[in-house]
Amino acid sequence: MNGTGLAPWAVDPWRSRGRRIDEGSAAPRTEHQRDRDRIVHSTAFRRLVYKTQVFVNHEGDLFRTRLTHSLEVAQLGRSIARQLRLNEELIEALALAHDLGHTPFGHAGQDVLNQCMAGHGGFEHNLQSLRVVDKLEQRYPEFDGLNLSFETREGILKHCSRHHAELMCAAEPDGPARRFLDGTQPSLEAQIVNLADEVAYNAHDVDDGVRSGLITMEQLDELALYARFRDEALAAHPKLLAMPPRRLLFETLRRLLSALVYDLIDETNRQLARHQPEDADALRRLPRIAAFSDEVREPLSELKRFLFKELYRHPQVVDVTVRARTVVAELFAAYVSAPQEMPADYAGASDFHRAVADYIAGMTDRFALREHQRLTGRDLFAL
Repeated sequence: MNGTGLAPWAVDPWRSRGRRIDEGSAAPRTEHQRDRDRIVHSTAFRRLVYKTQVFVNHEGDLFRTRLTHSLEVAQLGRSIARQLRLNEELIEALALAHDLGHTPFGHAGQDVLNQCMAGHGGFEHNLQSLRVVDKLEQRYPEFDGLNLSFETREGILKHCSRHHAELMCAAEPDGPARRFLDGTQPSLEAQIVNLADEVAYNAHDVDDGVRSGLITMEQLDELALYARFRDEALAAHPKLLAMPPRRLLFETLRRLLSALVYDLIDETNRQLARHQPEDADALRRLPRIAAFSDEVREPLSELKRFLFKELYRHPQVVDVTVRARTVVAELFAAYVSAPQEMPADYAGASDFHRAVADYIAGMTDRFALREHQRLTGRDLFAL
């Protein structure tokens, strides 16, 4: 343990590798608290409230959005960090920022933008998240972006092709893409956020899927992981059988979430005991440390396969996806043909096609729909 009270392999909040533009200390805040605060106050963060998780905004008020999902990841991440004695503020910053680059309409929007940007560098939401905090946010007089710390920028960049890593390292040799060329790992904090993200969306997509009527409790009963915690819930609370079914669903998911979190903590502690890294730098040179146990990994994979087949590929979701793809593709074509329909700073950008992608990626679902109707005269989501 170091003087911060954190584990030796945790990222020390007082020994950051710094920012691209030095701003001096903000004590008593640490650099990662400062990052967290900047993310929360950013325009991109506020837009997440109207960006699709699975269900488009107009489909219901209670479905998760990118914002509520990010808050759930932050809550889970901080709970795990406290048990592992990791840097909670860094984990919170990463959780709140990890989806900033998502397009309207979720992965459907990303896929279409990537097609539209073929020949212009492509589009990937994870790279876009870093672009948002490095360039697109415009709040400060001395620099574009949020000028976040190295540790936060590194954690935001969860994956990156070698081609993109080489391009990024040419511009910033010791930047966050370097590890994709060196074969090293991100901080343990970043590894934890990646898995907290997985825990959050698996649990809340079950909840939203049942709420939507697209999946049923009977279907869930066939899944080993869900059935295990349903049986535990009924054994502890037999009266659930006489209550509305959602009470049983909530109690089952609560137990499932807790079990996944504790399994992640226990397995990560086992890996730390096995490898015994001396510090955060030594941990980066090891294989991935954050992990689920073998006992959990396969039933969790079964749950993910179920959600992919029965929810994400449900005909109703696919129908919305097709219309969303049309909206994004036609917006891209419209702006390329008529740049004056965009704000001047996008219309006049030197990298024009990238600017069009930036503009569309930053839209909320409902703004994209309004723009599409304004430019085409059609409402593809008319109720």
